[in-house]
Amino acid sequence: MNTKTRIAGHLKEHATIYIFMVILFLTGIVFGAIIVNSMNFVQKQDLYFYLERFFGHIANGEQLEHGRILKSSFLYHVKYLLIMFVLGLSVVGLPLVWIFLFLKGLMIGFSVGFIVNQLGMKGLMLASLAIAPQNLIIIPIYVAACSLSMVFSLALLGRLFGRQTTQPIAEPFLRYVSIYVILICLGFGAALMETFISNEAMQAIIRAFYK
Repeated sequence: MNTKTRIAGHLKEHATIYIFMVILFLTGIVFGAIIVNSMNFVQKQDLYFYLERFFGHIANGEQLEHGRILKSSFLYHVKYLLIMFVLGLSVVGLPLVWIFLFLKGLMIGFSVGFIVNQLGMKGLMLASLAIAPQNLIIIPIYVAACSLSMVFSLALLGRLFGRQTTQPIAEPFLRYVSIYVILICLGFGAALMETFISNEAMQAIIRAFYK
């Protein structure tokens, strides 16, 4: 059985879990947008003050170090993925997987919603060119990671309380580890895109609109 067939079979077998995770993530995005709309004027102004200061530094020619951004972004992704990996092994950590994915969606929904709410078309352009690119890679990675953690955790529960206790766990575990290694490598790709594409686009947009 080739890799493509295995992936197709896995997705078909666990389609319900993947759909649940996508819905959970989208729910987080919606709640993030709702939070933005529920904030009062003073709260928005207080938060926008810090955002405007950041824009001011960029508009005045302050350069963001590529090395620092790449390191920070990649380490963030690695930490998140490792947490999902460990929670998948712990069995009892399954609800935390759901919470982490929901919060990730909430943060994205809040960030994009706030920028668009405060800056209008400028904010929409900023979100489209500076926030969306790396998230087109990292969101599927996070959804896949959380889904895999849930699949593996449920498999462990099945072995603990079901009739599959005689089947070896080594092969599924090695497959679980190898997939997470691939996801971490893809996370590095997302960090590269954030550093050299999204970051440059963000600085160009800010300098064009705020000089």
